[in-house]
Amino acid sequence: MTRKVLATVETAAPSAVIVAIDGPSGTGKSSTSKAVAEQLGLSYLDTGAQYRAITWWMVHNGIDITDPSAIAAAAGKPEILSGTDPAGPTITVDGTDVAGPIRTQEVTSKVSAVSAVPEVRTRITELQRSIAAGAERGIVVEGRDIGTTVLPDADLKVFLTASPEARAARRSGELKGADVNATREALLKRDAADSGRKTSPLAKADDAVEVDTSDLTLQQVIECVVTLVEEKRAAK
Repeated sequence: MTRKVLATVETAAPSAVIVAIDGPSGTGKSSTSKAVAEQLGLSYLDTGAQYRAITWWMVHNGIDITDPSAIAAAAGKPEILSGTDPAGPTITVDGTDVAGPIRTQEVTSKVSAVSAVPEVRTRITELQRSIAAGAERGIVVEGRDIGTTVLPDADLKVFLTASPEARAARRSGELKGADVNATREALLKRDAADSGRKTSPLAKADDAVEVDTSDLTLQQVIECVVTLVEEKRAAK
């Protein structure tokens, strides 16, 4: 009598990938990064939120934002925890949910100054690397110096760009009724501060894929990045 043996074929889980997405404000970084991570089952980290969180803490605790030495001395004090679920990313400082407070104009206007202090960048960079290293399924990390400084060995680096006009229009829409010209000027001022700082400036990594989002819908940008990630996964 012959016996039939049924072989079970296990489908291998997709390779874990670390994806770095950089670019200036208003290019669609956050929306794209969250959507890509959710679609591909990856963790997600908004590094800008961490810099906003430490800025909020400095303001909340009366640290003189105009004094880099005062900022440096306090950089190690707050405990910052970032949730990495792309469907609902969270951020707390010393146990307080600051997801809302860190988006205020007061924090926005001060974050570049705080972020430029080397001790702050060292502290936050260590935190970011730790989170990325612990992401078992892989992670999408978005920011301004991820591909160049934080995760230079990332599997995929994407640099999103867009014209100042397109970025201002998007950001004004997000801010509900904000003046487009004033928003454009604020974005350009932020660009200059981020690109001109001595420590880890905003820059495109030499091996990053540049995607100009000026004339693309959000869905088109998401599809483009998903394709890039899937190609990288397949090659691993």
